Amino acid sequence: MHFEGDLPIYVQIKRAIEDMIVEGRLNANDKVPSTTEMVKFYQVNHITVAKGVNELVNEGIVYKKRGVGMFVAEDAREKLLRERKKRLKEAYLKPLLKEAELLNIELETLQTMMKDLKEEDHED
Repeated sequence: MHFEGDLPIYVQIKRAIEDMIVEGRLNANDKVPSTTEMVKFYQVNHITVAKGVNELVNEGIVYKKRGVGMFVAEDAREKLLRERKKRLKEAYLKPLLKEAELLNIELETLQTMMKDLKEEDHED
């Protein structure tokens, strides 16, 4: 994994685990890679990994079994999908609609533009 400069590394590690859950590579009650495994894989400090994982624990996305490891919570995927949809709406859709309104672009035109963009992405 290559880390981006904008976000702290612990946030990027946290998001990588979240992505695995959202994509279905980690399911409810699956064991999450250990902190030691992630330290070796990402080649970062133990504290950095622990900070990202602890945020997931605090949010109820993963839970710890003492002496056994960390596991994906039963409703983790649903929680993450709910949060990401909320973030998508706030960070992208609201500004998009505001800009479209300023440019007098109708909702149907926006939908067409998105479909065209999606088709272009599939051609690449």
